[in-house]
Amino acid sequence: MSASVVFMGSPDFALPTLQALAQAFNMVGVVTQPDRPAGRGRRLTPPPVKTLADSLGIPVIQPRRLKEPQALDQLLSWKPDVVVVAAFGQILPQNVLDLPPFGCVNVHASLLPRWRGAAPIQAAILAGDDHTGITIMCMDAGLDTGPILSQNSTAISAADTAGSLSDRLAEMGSRLLIETLPSYLAGEIIPQAQEQALATYAPKIEKSAGELDFTQSAAKLTLAVRAYNPWPGAYFYWNQQRMILFAAHAVSGDFGPAGARTTYDNFPAIVTGDGLLVLDLLQLAGKPKMFGDVFLRGARRWHSDPVDSV
Repeated sequence: MSASVVFMGSPDFALPTLQALAQAFNMVGVVTQPDRPAGRGRRLTPPPVKTLADSLGIPVIQPRRLKEPQALDQLLSWKPDVVVVAAFGQILPQNVLDLPPFGCVNVHASLLPRWRGAAPIQAAILAGDDHTGITIMCMDAGLDTGPILSQNSTAISAADTAGSLSDRLAEMGSRLLIETLPSYLAGEIIPQAQEQALATYAPKIEKSAGELDFTQSAAKLTLAVRAYNPWPGAYFYWNQQRMILFAAHAVSGDFGPAGARTTYDNFPAIVTGDGLLVLDLLQLAGKPKMFGDVFLRGARRWHSDPVDSV
């Protein structure tokens, strides 16, 4: 009989892992976040993992905190051999970590010990890393500090956004987990301690992080545009409207004071602390996405005023 597995996860990133586990193991339960208000109507919306688990016929619980007695009672009743975690969104208390015989195994979207924490994909892009990857690890009480079972890497291209990289890593993570978990459960893998001295941290991203600071270099701002796509979105204000950037590129040189608007090759551009940020793909609030040259044809006041500081 295959091992009994409980899965904990919430967003789209977790879906490939849940799907792969359901095909390979005896899934006895899923734990995910509570339904949240979403969209313009603020309707209660289930996490993607709940929707998939329901379609697979796997029992689901949605505790606000794993410390709730009802949540622990349900976990005990499921009697999992191992708990698998992927982007769950809650810290696991010690009594949950200790519950399954083989502990809790995490699918983490970085090459630990680099980028421990809540936003490793965005952190890797912001730092200009040329590669990242997936780590399958045994969880302990620390923040992504547990020993490593396996890793796999992927290059970060200049075209990668947090969205595209997340999709790729999600698929990589599901495959690596299915390759790793049977050997781990059979005692064929010895977990390897992380090199603590090499640890870096990727804190949770706040919505306000997407506002661009044009005193920074254009090269750094292009990384922010990619890292904050699709969320929270890199943005600034023009004519008291929020403008979200989906793609931009840097041009080196001295173009004047930071924040000044100009054009470059018929595309809108903004002078930065070092170089020019050319706006390739953008969206004004309430409008569809458009290429920069299309926007510029109807932007009569693009040159008139400095960028709003609101």
